[in-house]
Amino acid sequence: MSAPDGSPVGAERSIGQLFASATTEMSALVHDEIALAKAQLKRDVKRGATSGGAFTVAGAVLVFSLPMLNFALAYGIRTWSDWNLAVCFLLSFAANVLIAGLLALIGVVFAKKAKKGKGPQKVAASVKESAGVLQNAKPHPRPALEDGLPDAKAIEAVARSSS
Repeated sequence: MSAPDGSPVGAERSIGQLFASATTEMSALVHDEIALAKAQLKRDVKRGATSGGAFTVAGAVLVFSLPMLNFALAYGIRTWSDWNLAVCFLLSFAANVLIAGLLALIGVVFAKKAKKGKGPQKVAASVKESAGVLQNAKPHPRPALEDGLPDAKAIEAVARSSS
């Protein structure tokens, strides 16, 4: 097993190696956070596009189906009920408006889901939390030196705590 910089775990590493390792890991963390933000933003954009598509279909149904559906439905109602033709056309128009309203409701539901998706805000909070943890990090306590040299137990304890 080895550390990210290739040195064996448990071996003493210099401050420069530790700093390089920490820098590498911090860079990887930032890249992962950016990738997460992109993925969440892509999901939110996809939901927004679905919402826009539903609104577009609702509008297209209302505009393009009205003439043909109104004639067919109005004459069908007239055949079944013997009501005035104007009333039959109003009923067929109301049916088309009801369908368009249902599609618009679907669009509103997807728009709310896209608005609720706060992917970038979650990632920003996570980055701030990581930065706060790193700012408050304290180094391991070092053993007191007797005669300028640390004893073997103290070196072993420090080596175990850093691995």
